Amino acid sequence: MRIAALISGGVDSAVAVHRLVEQGHDVSLFYIRIASDDGRGDCSAEEDLEMCRLIASRYGLPLDTVDLNKEYWESVMEYALRTVRQGLTPNPDIMCNRFIKFGYFEERRGYEFDYTATGHYARTLTDPADGLVYLATAPDPVKDQTDFLARISYRQLSHAMFPIGDLPKAEVRRMAVELNLPNARRRDSQGICFLGKINYNDFIRRHLGERPGPIIEIESGRKLGEHRGYWFHTIGQRKGLGLSGGPWYVVGKNIVDNAVYVSGGYGTLRQYGRTICLDEMHWITRDPWPDRCDAEPIVFKNRHMPEFIEATLTRLGQSRYVIESSQPVQGIAPGQFAVIYTPDRRICLGSGIITTDDPRHFKLTQPCQNESD
Repeated sequence: MRIAALISGGVDSAVAVHRLVEQGHDVSLFYIRIASDDGRGDCSAEEDLEMCRLIASRYGLPLDTVDLNKEYWESVMEYALRTVRQGLTPNPDIMCNRFIKFGYFEERRGYEFDYTATGHYARTLTDPADGLVYLATAPDPVKDQTDFLARISYRQLSHAMFPIGDLPKAEVRRMAVELNLPNARRRDSQGICFLGKINYNDFIRRHLGERPGPIIEIESGRKLGEHRGYWFHTIGQRKGLGLSGGPWYVVGKNIVDNAVYVSGGYGTLRQYGRTICLDEMHWITRDPWPDRCDAEPIVFKNRHMPEFIEATLTRLGQSRYVIESSQPVQGIAPGQFAVIYTPDRRICLGSGIITTDDPRHFKLTQPCQNESD
């Protein structure tokens, strides 16, 4: 098969390329180039590209650079800035996969090939009962990246291939060392998709500036300190508040008054909740309960983490749902995504955006009804 392999310069995509070549596929390599937010190149990106060239030379494969700078800033970073300006918590990596890696790249070059391969820790499975393709979790729970893929479309998933999705990270690293790949000992990237070494707070500050305001203890109304802008803080955050006598957790924000609310102590219940309201639900392959409004058993994640949380999911009408968790959930941040999985933790079904709605009002005013009602 003819495979378009997205390569980043990291060890995961390099081992993915090795496996594709080993399996006898006709592989072409592609590096997606994005400029930094001041329009200049990022030195880490130049290092990435040099690694890509070394991998291409090692396997005798063609390497092409695809410039998606304009598309990236319009579809991913404008979304991130708009979201934080509204006092919400974005997830640029999810949007990057949806719009850039499996979106604009597919439209620009990926359509020429049988599949587009990436170094994600995820798998695809075809259900013999319905013949449909599903997004399946990786066996390495720490590295599983299905949550970052939870907004891609069925068409995108059907054209995707994840060559290392069945391997634990330790095995990928071992293979890279054994094969003497040039990036075998290179550290994994920790930044936002394509931002490289740019610090997230520096990025936000460059575009939104600073707007000092009070940090208030929610129980007493007492001012404890001052923040430099509510957009630097997210619900559940502990570090970076600059307060003594902690720990302190961000439990609320008022963007009108430019106030950040905190609660103190490791055991503060204000940082936890069991009810999570979702809007803009997106099912990757199909709606698993198109005609039902019962509380369906699921597991979910509300952030990138290895653990799944048991819960029920109830449809309230149109694209609105509510999660009732079996245990208290820390740091429920509006704007983030809750990713929905089957109870056996095997299939990623899709995701919804966590809303700021009061759960009682949300339930009362959204009776369960079909989309066409």
